[in-house]
Amino acid sequence: MNKAMTLNVRIGGALGDFVALNVGEQGAYENVSEYVRDLIRRDKERLEAEQFGRLKAELNRAFAAPESSYALLDAQTVITRNRRS
Repeated sequence: MNKAMTLNVRIGGALGDFVALNVGEQGAYENVSEYVRDLIRRDKERLEAEQFGRLKAELNRAFAAPESSYALLDAQTVITRNRRS
């Protein structure tokens, strides 16, 4: 999905005030769209970092296991096992 998307969001109260502080001459962003795009990018990066962290932890556990816990498997066994999962 590489299609541009238009979002309309109403923000008021404390959240609206917070956005206003971050946009314009005194803020870090020129406009609200730029701010929202940056928030979405950061959230995407956070999610990817969490996923990488889980993968890294799983690999660390696997590599820390004693060699005697490893078993030789042929490709067909792995394919069959993964199809059931």
